[in-house]
Amino acid sequence: MLENWIVVPTCLPLVRRRCHACASERFRASGKFRVNANHKLIDAWLLALCTACGETAKLTVLERTTVRSVRPDLLDRLHDNDPGLTTELLQDPAVRRRNRIALDWDGAWHLDTGGSDHLDREVIDVSVYFAARIPVRPVRLIAEGCALSRAEVERLITEGKLVSAVRLSGRLSGDFTFTLKR
Repeated sequence: MLENWIVVPTCLPLVRRRCHACASERFRASGKFRVNANHKLIDAWLLALCTACGETAKLTVLERTTVRSVRPDLLDRLHDNDPGLTTELLQDPAVRRRNRIALDWDGAWHLDTGGSDHLDREVIDVSVYFAARIPVRPVRLIAEGCALSRAEVERLITEGKLVSAVRLSGRLSGDFTFTLKR
C-alpha cells in the first residue's frame, strides 16, 4: 500500500541576507509592500525586517516598470498587502535571484505522515509531496516519518534496504518516492 506524506509550510521562511546595520543575516518578511509610481513607471518592494535590530530592507518586486504592463490584479494585491502574494514572491526564483537572497526554512515546515500505522510494517512504499518548494534533506524526512535516527536511515541506504529513483543525499524540494524494507 502506497503511503502519502506531505511536507507543509507552517509559516513564512526567514530571508537570508546581510543586514547593513548590524551584520545579522536573517530577515522576516513583514507582509507589507511599498509601491512608488513616478509618472508612467512603477516600483514595488516587499519589506523585510532584520530579526536582530529591526532594520527594514526592501526586496525589489517591480523596478521601473511601465504601469500598463503590470496586471491590475497584481497592483491590487500589492496595494492590499496580500499575505498570499508575499508567499508567492518569496517562492519566485526570479525575485530571489534579483535580490540575491536565499530562504531559511528551518522550523518553518512540518511533515504530515497521516498517522503512525506504517511504523510496524516490513515494507513500506511512500510518496512524498511538497506543498511548497521547501528544500529538505530526504534522509531527515525519512528519519522523522519512520521514527528512525538519521544514522539508521544512512545505514539502510548503504545496505540497499532503502531505495528511491532520486538521490537521497543532499536536498530535495520536489516530490519523490521511496521503498523501505526492514
